[in-house]
Amino acid sequence: MAVKADDLEGLMALVRAERPELTIVGPEIPLAAGLVDRMRVEGFPVFGPTAGAARIETSKRFAKELMFRAGVPTARASMHVSAESAKRAAAELGAPVVIKASGLAAGKGVVVAMTLDEANRAIDSMLEDEIFGAAGSEVLVEEFMQGEELSLFAVCDGEHALMMTGAQDHKRLLDGDMGPNTGGMGAYAPVSIDTPALRAQVLAEILVPTLAALRDNGTPFTGLLYAGLMLTAQGPKVVEFNCRFGDPETQALLPLLESSLLDVLGTVARGESLADTPPFTWKSAAAVTTVVAAAGYPEKASTGDVIAFPEPCDDVYVFHAGTITTGEQTVTAGGRVLAVTAVAPTLADAASKSRKYAEQVVFTGRQFRADIGWRELKRDQTATPAS
Repeated sequence: MAVKADDLEGLMALVRAERPELTIVGPEIPLAAGLVDRMRVEGFPVFGPTAGAARIETSKRFAKELMFRAGVPTARASMHVSAESAKRAAAELGAPVVIKASGLAAGKGVVVAMTLDEANRAIDSMLEDEIFGAAGSEVLVEEFMQGEELSLFAVCDGEHALMMTGAQDHKRLLDGDMGPNTGGMGAYAPVSIDTPALRAQVLAEILVPTLAALRDNGTPFTGLLYAGLMLTAQGPKVVEFNCRFGDPETQALLPLLESSLLDVLGTVARGESLADTPPFTWKSAAAVTTVVAAAGYPEKASTGDVIAFPEPCDDVYVFHAGTITTGEQTVTAGGRVLAVTAVAPTLADAASKSRKYAEQVVFTGRQFRADIGWRELKRDQTATPAS
Protein backbone atom coordinates (compact mmCIF):
# COMPACT_ATOMS: atom_id res chain seq x y z
CA MET A 1 0.00 0.00 0.00
CA ALA A 2 1.48 3.34 -1.08
CA VAL A 3 0.87 6.08 1.50
CA LYS A 4 2.29 9.59 1.41
CA ALA A 5 4.45 10.66 4.35
CA ASP A 6 2.07 13.52 5.24
CA ASP A 7 -1.13 11.45 5.06
CA LEU A 8 -1.68 10.80 8.78
CA GLU A 9 -5.03 9.06 8.34
CA GLY A 10 -3.60 6.81 5.64
CA LEU A 11 -0.55 6.03 7.76
CA MET A 12 -2.68 5.17 10.78
CA ALA A 13 -4.86 2.91 8.62
CA LEU A 14 -1.69 1.15 7.44
CA VAL A 15 -0.43 0.79 11.02
CA ARG A 16 -3.73 -0.74 12.16
CA ALA A 17 -3.69 -3.15 9.22
CA GLU A 18 -0.05 -4.27 9.60
CA ARG A 19 0.32 -3.94 13.41
CA PRO A 20 4.13 -3.49 13.25
CA GLU A 21 6.30 -4.50 16.21
CA LEU A 22 8.42 -1.37 15.66
CA THR A 23 7.94 1.75 13.57
CA ILE A 24 10.78 4.23 12.98
CA VAL A 25 9.45 7.59 11.82
CA GLY A 26 12.16 9.15 9.69
CA PRO A 27 10.88 12.18 7.76
CA GLU A 28 10.38 15.42 9.67
CA ILE A 29 6.96 16.14 8.15
CA PRO A 30 5.04 13.25 9.81
CA LEU A 31 6.93 13.93 13.04
CA ALA A 32 5.80 17.56 12.94
CA ALA A 33 2.26 16.44 12.14
CA GLY A 34 2.11 14.20 15.22
CA LEU A 35 2.30 10.66 13.83
CA VAL A 36 4.18 9.49 16.93
CA ASP A 37 1.50 11.00 19.19
CA ARG A 38 -1.24 9.18 17.28
CA MET A 39 0.56 5.85 17.35
CA ARG A 40 1.31 6.04 21.06
CA VAL A 41 -2.32 6.76 21.87
CA GLU A 42 -3.21 3.48 20.17
CA GLY A 43 -0.40 1.55 21.89
CA PHE A 44 1.96 0.93 18.96
CA PRO A 45 5.72 0.89 19.69
CA VAL A 46 7.19 3.81 17.77
CA PHE A 47 10.63 5.44 17.64
CA GLY A 48 10.56 9.20 17.21
CA PRO A 49 9.65 12.36 19.10
CA THR A 50 6.16 13.73 19.63
CA ALA A 51 5.10 16.78 17.64
CA GLY A 52 5.85 18.97 20.65
CA ALA A 53 9.38 17.62 21.05
CA ALA A 54 9.96 17.70 17.27
CA ARG A 55 9.72 21.50 17.45
CA ILE A 56 13.43 21.36 18.30
CA GLU A 57 13.78 21.04 14.50
CA THR A 58 10.52 22.28 13.06
CA SER A 59 10.72 25.75 14.67
CA LYS A 60 14.08 27.48 14.81
CA ARG A 61 12.53 30.06 17.13
CA PHE A 62 11.48 27.34 19.57
CA ALA A 63 14.91 25.70 19.43
CA LYS A 64 16.82 28.95 19.88
CA GLU A 65 14.67 30.15 22.78
CA LEU A 66 14.96 26.72 24.45
CA MET A 67 18.76 26.84 24.15
CA PHE A 68 18.89 30.38 25.51
CA ARG A 69 16.83 29.37 28.56
CA ALA A 70 18.87 26.22 29.16
CA GLY A 71 22.25 27.92 28.75
CA VAL A 72 23.18 25.70 25.80
CA PRO A 73 26.04 27.31 23.82
CA THR A 74 24.82 28.59 20.46
CA ALA A 75 25.09 31.63 18.21
CA ARG A 76 23.45 34.93 19.10
CA ALA A 77 20.27 35.43 17.10
CA SER A 78 17.08 37.44 16.83
CA MET A 79 13.73 36.58 15.24
CA HIS A 80 11.88 38.74 12.72
CA VAL A 81 8.67 38.79 10.72
CA SER A 82 9.40 42.07 8.89
CA ALA A 83 12.16 42.58 6.37
CA GLU A 84 12.95 46.00 7.77
CA SER A 85 13.71 44.80 11.31
CA ALA A 86 15.61 41.76 9.99
CA LYS A 87 17.83 44.02 7.88
CA ARG A 88 18.53 46.25 10.87
CA ALA A 89 19.55 43.22 12.91
CA ALA A 90 21.84 42.00 10.12
CA ALA A 91 23.49 45.41 9.94
CA GLU A 92 24.06 45.38 13.71
CA LEU A 93 25.75 41.97 13.57
CA GLY A 94 27.68 42.81 10.42
CA ALA A 95 28.75 40.47 7.62
CA PRO A 96 29.23 37.61 7.40
CA VAL A 97 25.84 36.85 8.90
CA VAL A 98 23.45 33.89 8.73
CA ILE A 99 19.83 34.19 7.63
CA LYS A 100 17.55 31.25 8.44
CA ALA A 101 13.93 30.46 7.66
CA SER A 102 12.37 29.53 11.00
CA GLY A 103 10.31 26.63 9.67
CA LEU A 104 11.04 23.48 7.68
CA ALA A 105 12.63 24.23 4.31
CA ALA A 106 14.05 20.83 3.30
CA GLY A 107 17.55 21.77 4.43
CA LYS A 108 17.71 24.76 2.07
CA GLY A 109 16.41 27.57 4.30
CA VAL A 110 19.82 28.79 5.44
CA VAL A 111 21.90 31.48 3.73
CA VAL A 112 25.41 32.27 4.92
CA ALA A 113 25.65 35.84 3.65
CA MET A 114 29.18 37.12 3.16
CA THR A 115 27.97 40.70 2.57
CA LEU A 116 25.07 42.77 3.87
CA ASP A 117 23.70 43.07 0.32
CA GLU A 118 23.55 39.27 0.15
CA ALA A 119 21.88 39.16 3.58
CA ASN A 120 19.28 41.72 2.50
CA ARG A 121 18.51 39.74 -0.65
CA ALA A 122 18.06 36.57 1.41
CA ILE A 123 15.74 38.39 3.83
CA ASP A 124 13.65 39.77 0.98
CA SER A 125 13.45 36.38 -0.73
CA MET A 126 12.14 34.74 2.43
CA LEU A 127 9.88 37.44 3.90
CA GLU A 128 8.79 39.35 0.79
CA ASP A 129 9.01 36.82 -2.05
CA GLU A 130 8.00 33.88 0.22
CA ILE A 131 10.29 31.41 -1.55
CA PHE A 132 9.86 28.97 1.36
CA GLY A 133 6.18 29.68 1.91
CA ALA A 134 5.05 29.57 5.54
CA ALA A 135 8.43 28.14 6.58
CA GLY A 136 9.99 31.51 5.78
CA SER A 137 7.29 33.73 7.28
CA GLU A 138 9.68 34.32 10.18
CA VAL A 139 13.46 34.49 9.89
CA LEU A 140 16.36 34.27 12.28
CA VAL A 141 19.23 36.68 11.86
CA GLU A 142 22.14 34.86 13.43
CA GLU A 143 25.75 35.47 14.33
CA PHE A 144 28.23 33.80 11.97
CA MET A 145 30.33 31.25 13.82
CA GLN A 146 33.91 30.37 12.87
CA GLY A 147 35.11 26.79 13.16
CA GLU A 148 34.67 23.29 11.86
CA GLU A 149 31.30 21.56 11.78
CA LEU A 150 30.56 18.18 13.35
CA SER A 151 27.35 16.14 13.41
CA LEU A 152 26.64 14.10 16.53
CA PHE A 153 23.65 11.76 16.81
CA ALA A 154 22.21 10.57 20.12
CA VAL A 155 19.44 8.05 20.73
CA CYS A 156 17.38 9.49 23.60
CA ASP A 157 14.75 8.08 25.96
CA GLY A 158 13.66 11.47 27.31
CA GLU A 159 16.39 11.57 29.96
CA HIS A 160 19.43 9.60 28.79
CA ALA A 161 21.42 10.03 25.57
CA LEU A 162 23.34 7.19 23.89
CA MET A 163 25.74 8.90 21.50
CA MET A 164 26.90 7.63 18.12
CA THR A 165 30.30 8.32 16.57
CA GLY A 166 30.64 11.68 14.85
CA ALA A 167 30.26 12.45 11.16
CA GLN A 168 30.92 15.51 9.04
CA ASP A 169 28.49 16.77 6.41
CA HIS A 170 29.31 18.83 3.30
CA LYS A 171 26.49 21.34 2.84
CA ARG A 172 27.72 23.37 -0.13
CA LEU A 173 26.96 22.23 -3.66
CA LEU A 174 30.45 22.49 -5.15
CA ASP A 175 33.96 21.26 -4.38
CA GLY A 176 35.91 23.34 -1.91
CA ASP A 177 32.70 24.22 -0.02
CA MET A 178 31.61 26.65 -2.72
CA GLY A 179 28.18 27.36 -4.15
CA PRO A 180 24.76 27.42 -2.48
CA ASN A 181 23.73 25.49 0.63
CA THR A 182 21.99 22.18 0.04
CA GLY A 183 20.46 19.43 2.15
CA GLY A 184 23.91 17.80 2.11
CA MET A 185 26.19 16.68 -0.72
CA GLY A 186 28.08 14.02 1.21
CA ALA A 187 29.44 12.95 4.56
CA TYR A 188 32.13 10.84 6.13
CA ALA A 189 32.83 9.06 9.40
CA PRO A 190 34.62 8.76 11.71
CA VAL A 191 36.11 12.23 12.31
CA SER A 192 39.37 12.61 14.23
CA ILE A 193 38.25 15.84 15.94
CA ASP A 194 35.44 13.82 17.56
CA THR A 195 37.48 12.94 20.66
CA PRO A 196 36.28 11.35 23.92
CA ALA A 197 36.89 14.68 25.67
CA LEU A 198 34.78 16.56 23.14
CA ARG A 199 32.04 13.95 23.37
CA ALA A 200 31.94 14.29 27.16
CA GLN A 201 31.72 18.08 26.85
CA VAL A 202 28.88 17.89 24.31
CA LEU A 203 26.99 15.47 26.53
CA ALA A 204 27.37 17.65 29.64
CA GLU A 205 26.94 21.11 28.10
CA ILE A 206 24.53 20.45 25.23
CA LEU A 207 22.64 17.16 25.26
CA VAL A 208 21.84 16.82 28.97
CA PRO A 209 20.59 20.41 29.42
CA THR A 210 18.63 20.25 26.15
CA LEU A 211 16.86 17.06 27.21
CA ALA A 212 16.17 18.58 30.64
CA ALA A 213 14.73 21.73 29.04
CA LEU A 214 12.45 19.66 26.82
CA ARG A 215 11.22 17.69 29.85
CA ASP A 216 10.58 20.93 31.74
CA ASN A 217 8.64 22.14 28.70
CA GLY A 218 6.34 19.12 29.01
CA THR A 219 7.69 17.61 25.78
CA PRO A 220 10.30 14.97 26.71
CA PHE A 221 12.38 13.96 23.71
CA THR A 222 12.35 10.27 22.78
CA GLY A 223 13.99 9.48 19.47
CA LEU A 224 17.09 10.52 17.58
CA LEU A 225 18.46 13.93 18.50
CA TYR A 226 20.89 15.25 15.89
CA ALA A 227 23.18 18.01 17.09
CA GLY A 228 24.78 20.01 14.31
CA LEU A 229 27.77 21.61 16.01
CA MET A 230 30.33 24.29 15.26
CA LEU A 231 33.64 23.71 17.02
CA THR A 232 34.58 27.30 17.79
CA ALA A 233 37.54 28.74 19.68
CA GLN A 234 35.19 29.03 22.69
CA GLY A 235 34.12 25.38 22.46
CA PRO A 236 31.31 23.47 20.71
CA LYS A 237 28.18 25.47 19.91
CA VAL A 238 24.91 24.31 18.40
CA VAL A 239 24.24 25.35 14.81
CA GLU A 240 20.92 23.49 14.71
CA PHE A 241 19.10 20.45 16.03
CA ASN A 242 17.30 17.86 13.95
CA CYS A 243 14.80 15.43 15.45
CA ARG A 244 15.62 12.43 13.25
CA PHE A 245 18.42 10.52 11.57
CA GLY A 246 20.13 13.08 9.34
CA ASP A 247 20.84 12.68 5.66
CA PRO A 248 23.56 12.05 4.42
CA GLU A 249 25.37 11.38 7.73
CA THR A 250 23.25 8.31 8.48
CA GLN A 251 24.35 6.64 5.23
CA ALA A 252 27.98 6.99 6.38
CA LEU A 253 27.39 5.97 10.00
CA LEU A 254 25.22 2.87 9.79
CA PRO A 255 27.56 0.74 7.61
CA LEU A 256 30.20 1.25 10.35
CA LEU A 257 27.95 0.21 13.22
CA GLU A 258 28.94 -3.13 14.74
CA SER A 259 26.48 -3.43 17.64
CA SER A 260 22.71 -3.69 17.32
CA LEU A 261 20.77 -0.57 16.39
CA LEU A 262 17.45 -2.44 16.43
CA ASP A 263 17.73 -3.35 20.11
CA VAL A 264 18.39 0.25 21.14
CA LEU A 265 15.59 1.71 19.02
CA GLY A 266 13.20 -0.95 20.30
CA THR A 267 14.02 -0.05 23.89
CA VAL A 268 13.07 3.58 23.30
CA ALA A 269 10.00 2.70 21.21
CA ARG A 270 8.64 0.58 24.08
CA GLY A 271 9.08 3.45 26.50
CA GLU A 272 11.94 1.81 28.40
CA SER A 273 15.08 3.40 29.84
CA LEU A 274 18.51 3.47 28.19
CA ALA A 275 20.23 3.88 31.58
CA ASP A 276 21.82 0.40 31.51
CA THR A 277 22.33 0.13 27.73
CA PRO A 278 26.00 -0.35 26.74
CA PRO A 279 27.59 2.10 24.27
CA PHE A 280 27.47 1.49 20.54
CA THR A 281 30.48 -0.32 19.08
CA TRP A 282 32.01 0.50 15.70
CA LYS A 283 34.06 -1.20 13.00
CA SER A 284 37.71 -0.21 12.59
CA ALA A 285 37.05 1.30 9.18
CA ALA A 286 35.99 4.50 7.45
CA ALA A 287 32.95 5.37 5.34
CA VAL A 288 32.45 8.09 2.75
CA THR A 289 29.09 8.98 1.23
CA THR A 290 28.90 10.92 -2.04
CA VAL A 291 25.50 12.33 -2.97
CA VAL A 292 24.63 12.27 -6.67
CA ALA A 293 22.18 15.11 -7.34
CA ALA A 294 19.92 16.02 -10.23
CA ALA A 295 20.55 18.78 -12.75
CA GLY A 296 19.32 22.09 -11.42
CA TYR A 297 19.57 21.12 -7.76
CA PRO A 298 19.16 22.83 -5.28
CA GLU A 299 17.07 25.45 -7.11
CA LYS A 300 14.81 23.45 -9.43
CA ALA A 301 15.79 19.81 -9.85
CA SER A 302 15.27 18.09 -13.18
CA THR A 303 13.18 14.89 -13.03
CA GLY A 304 12.53 12.00 -15.37
CA ASP A 305 16.15 11.55 -16.46
CA VAL A 306 17.07 7.90 -17.05
CA ILE A 307 19.82 6.61 -14.72
CA ALA A 308 22.49 4.12 -15.82
CA PHE A 309 24.25 2.28 -13.01
CA PRO A 310 27.67 0.63 -12.97
CA GLU A 311 28.13 -2.96 -11.89
CA PRO A 312 27.80 -3.58 -8.11
CA CYS A 313 31.02 -3.20 -6.13
CA ASP A 314 32.04 -4.83 -2.85
CA ASP A 315 31.68 -2.53 0.15
CA VAL A 316 29.80 0.09 -1.87
CA TYR A 317 26.19 0.75 -0.90
CA VAL A 318 23.84 2.76 -3.12
CA PHE A 319 20.96 4.39 -1.24
CA HIS A 320 18.08 5.55 -3.42
CA ALA A 321 16.37 8.83 -2.53
CA GLY A 322 15.03 10.83 -5.51
CA THR A 323 14.32 7.90 -7.84
CA ILE A 324 11.34 6.03 -9.22
CA THR A 325 11.09 2.95 -11.42
CA THR A 326 9.12 3.10 -14.65
CA GLY A 327 9.01 -0.25 -16.36
CA GLU A 328 12.60 -1.48 -16.43
CA GLN A 329 14.12 1.98 -16.10
CA THR A 330 15.07 3.96 -13.02
CA VAL A 331 14.66 7.71 -13.43
CA THR A 332 15.33 10.80 -11.33
CA ALA A 333 12.44 12.00 -9.16
CA GLY A 334 14.01 14.49 -6.76
CA GLY A 335 16.96 16.74 -6.01
CA ARG A 336 19.32 14.40 -4.23
CA VAL A 337 18.98 11.27 -6.31
CA LEU A 338 21.40 8.74 -4.80
CA ALA A 339 23.86 8.43 -1.94
CA VAL A 340 26.90 6.28 -2.70
CA THR A 341 28.62 5.00 0.45
CA ALA A 342 31.93 3.17 0.36
CA VAL A 343 33.53 1.44 3.36
CA ALA A 344 37.28 0.81 3.48
CA PRO A 345 40.11 0.43 6.02
CA THR A 346 41.17 4.07 5.53
CA LEU A 347 39.32 7.27 4.75
CA ALA A 348 41.43 7.82 1.61
CA ASP A 349 40.42 4.41 0.24
CA ALA A 350 36.76 4.93 1.12
CA ALA A 351 36.75 8.37 -0.52
CA SER A 352 38.33 6.99 -3.69
CA LYS A 353 35.85 4.11 -3.95
CA SER A 354 32.85 6.33 -3.34
CA ARG A 355 33.98 8.93 -5.87
CA LYS A 356 34.82 6.38 -8.57
CA TYR A 357 31.42 4.70 -8.26
CA ALA A 358 29.63 8.09 -8.35
CA GLU A 359 31.57 8.98 -11.52
CA GLN A 360 30.12 5.89 -13.20
CA VAL A 361 26.51 6.74 -12.39
CA VAL A 362 25.21 8.39 -15.56
CA PHE A 363 22.19 10.61 -16.16
CA THR A 364 21.72 14.00 -17.80
CA GLY A 365 23.19 16.84 -15.78
CA ARG A 366 24.13 14.78 -12.75
CA GLN A 367 26.09 16.61 -10.04
CA PHE A 368 28.35 15.38 -7.27
CA ARG A 369 31.28 16.57 -5.21
CA ALA A 370 34.61 14.87 -5.73
CA ASP A 371 36.15 16.09 -2.46
CA ILE A 372 34.05 14.52 0.32
CA GLY A 373 36.20 14.15 3.42
CA TRP A 374 38.74 16.74 2.28
CA ARG A 375 39.30 18.26 5.72
CA GLU A 376 40.13 14.91 7.27
CA LEU A 377 42.33 13.94 4.36
CA LYS A 378 44.11 17.27 4.67
CA ARG A 379 44.91 16.43 8.28
CA ASP A 380 46.94 13.61 6.74
CA GLN A 381 46.07 10.96 9.25
CA THR A 382 44.09 7.76 9.24
CA ALA A 383 40.74 8.30 10.98
CA THR A 384 39.69 5.75 13.59
CA PRO A 385 36.35 5.46 15.38
CA ALA A 386 36.00 7.48 18.55
CA SER A 387 35.54 5.44 21.70
